[in-house]
Amino acid sequence: MLLISSIGLVSCGEDETTVEEFPNWQSKNDTYFKSFTDSVKKLIANGDTAQWKFFKTWSQDSIGKLTDSICVQIITKGTGSGCPLYNDSVRVHYLGKLLPSTSYSTGMIIAQSYYGTYDPTTSVPNSFLVSGLIDGFSTAVMKMHIGDHWRVYIPYNLGYGSSTSSSVPAYSTLIYDITLAAYSHVNGTLPDWSAKSTEWIEE
Repeated sequence: MLLISSIGLVSCGEDETTVEEFPNWQSKNDTYFKSFTDSVKKLIANGDTAQWKFFKTWSQDSIGKLTDSICVQIITKGTGSGCPLYNDSVRVHYLGKLLPSTSYSTGMIIAQSYYGTYDPTTSVPNSFLVSGLIDGFSTAVMKMHIGDHWRVYIPYNLGYGSSTSSSVPAYSTLIYDITLAAYSHVNGTLPDWSAKSTEWIEE
């Protein structure tokens, strides 16, 4: 699984009143994802098929349950000719966050491989086994080509589900910016981060 930060409830004020960080969270996330995806479906129906896509989850266990697709906004289209497979390893730049909450007006960051503005010339990608990622993230990278930069909207049932995972509360919609830098056909063995470039497909 992707590494996530550990930030809990926030206390504020001199009376040390505990403020709920994620009030009505399931309802907020359900409402948001339905409204957002409905608006994207209208864009696609009106012909905007270059920027917006839906991809059904790779996992047969998740098909037909709640929301079984991720929504993708294509920010930059890559030039690679192939896509990673489930048993492959990937090198990705990413930043993941939640919907806005009490203390985080733009959404709490839960995972990242870079800080500040993404710069492909200075940012260093992280390496993962596709099979070790949450369903929504793995579904995305298995559709990506080298150089693709996508914003991926993942419903909670393709993320961390109805259980809290570290700092990610239950029922969280996840929003990831992902760029696929490379992948490797290694049959379930993650190459060392310093592996020679010849072991990675980078174009």
